[in-house]
Amino acid sequence: MTLDEVLERYGALPAAKQAALAKMALEATAHLPWVPNLGPQREAYYCEADELFYGGEAGGGKTDLIIGLGLTAHSNSLVLRRVNDDVKDLALRARELAGSGHGYNGQDRILRLGERAIKFGGCQFEADKERYKGRPRDLYGFDEIADFTFGQYKFITAWNRSTRPRQRCRVVATGNPPTKPEGLWLIQYWAAWLDPLHPRPAKPGELRWYIRGADDEDVEVEGRGPHTVDWERKPVLAKSRTFIRSGLADNPDLASTDYAAMLDSLQGPLRKAYRDGDFASVIEDDAWQVIPTAWIEAAMQRWTPGIPKGSPMTAMAVDVAPGGGDQRVICWRYDAWFAPFDAKREVDRTGRSTAGDVVKHRRDRCPVVVDLGGGWGGDAVIAMKDNGIEVVAFNGVAASMARTRDGKKKFRNRRAEVVWRMREELDPSQEGGSAIALPNDPELKADLASYRWDDTAGGILLEDKEKQKERIGRSPDKGDAACMCLVEGQRAVEKGRRERSRGNRGLRVNLGYGALKRGPGYGGN
Repeated sequence: MTLDEVLERYGALPAAKQAALAKMALEATAHLPWVPNLGPQREAYYCEADELFYGGEAGGGKTDLIIGLGLTAHSNSLVLRRVNDDVKDLALRARELAGSGHGYNGQDRILRLGERAIKFGGCQFEADKERYKGRPRDLYGFDEIADFTFGQYKFITAWNRSTRPRQRCRVVATGNPPTKPEGLWLIQYWAAWLDPLHPRPAKPGELRWYIRGADDEDVEVEGRGPHTVDWERKPVLAKSRTFIRSGLADNPDLASTDYAAMLDSLQGPLRKAYRDGDFASVIEDDAWQVIPTAWIEAAMQRWTPGIPKGSPMTAMAVDVAPGGGDQRVICWRYDAWFAPFDAKREVDRTGRSTAGDVVKHRRDRCPVVVDLGGGWGGDAVIAMKDNGIEVVAFNGVAASMARTRDGKKKFRNRRAEVVWRMREELDPSQEGGSAIALPNDPELKADLASYRWDDTAGGILLEDKEKQKERIGRSPDKGDAACMCLVEGQRAVEKGRRERSRGNRGLRVNLGYGALKRGPGYGGN
């Protein structure tokens, strides 16, 4: 019987019987330090998912849910906030719910209630996740999950286990829709519930099961398993995941206050995120963000499945993984249309695997751009050349002689140039609009929105890549590959056109995405 059915039966009872049941319920829970509110909070409390995202609107009792679980249902809990200074507020609220400050160790930030212990911690910097390595917990609670990086979330929760018989183990993340591009990984991870373009959307509270694929991607399966797959040596068990929406109206502790008026007073994206819980709301861009998020979303809305008829493959780009969790990404495009990316978490020491994948995908003898920054990619270049592939080397720190399209600014290096060129090609205000069509990939969207710039005396300079990785919790591999494919790939196409034109005036060649905005018949010979 569902909760709605229980409430419906309860509401049909005479007033005297309702009062008697309410008294019975109060007596049965009087010994508990905390009891979940009826509705979504109670549904979340009893949810069977291994990983639960509980959130949406502000004021839905998200923090209380995590602390309440630690006080009543788990023996060894870790409750986290991203900013270290915010941790004291979590501990204070826990002491309020527990009804006493006794049992709280302020130095260690641990609250003990009988056999139960809740540790409160922060994870302000990406490297801080290492502090929680190898320390098993049966409950991991992330308060304001959009503030955390995907790398922090996955690394810390790897130790979600218990040696106690019959002790439930789970991860509960709470929060509102992300308001910054760095939080877009949430929509990718819980895409079945949050992404309106998901091919098989899930209902709130519905369990979906996932295992890790050969390339470290999510693979949805039916049930816990065990599942036998080609890329694992032994059968593997799946983890369940779900999302339950919460709202201010579901929290009687706040619904009767003036908190709703405060939410009504918020502006723009914040009102949509916190008051409305709108996961499709516009992300608030950083003042120094290179590519506006709205332009990226527009390019993804232009994308359609299937290669555009009559369009040859124009260019490919390869971002080689140096290790440390980075992805090896291969990107290719047909004029302005980008295909879904081939991404693998592998370090190809010989270059043969990368070259083999390039050969598999490459068409129309298009040039292949390879990132040689940091000294990586050399073996892949050799392996590709051995297979007769035209390779274009790219080094992001090399000097750039180019200027912005309006001629006003220079670039400090090639990395700044290619990312800025992506901005220019996505700009909807240009003559003819933008023709670029990008696949609906939340990670690509987050990557392209994560670039920051500075207007220096020597020209446009991007934020140092290591600082960018620290901020978003990973390397923007897909964004880098897309920018190389667009800009360096186009440069190679135009160079080939000039060389062929000198050798054969009647030879027709592909001009890439630029020709799309100039209409049919432009420069075809």
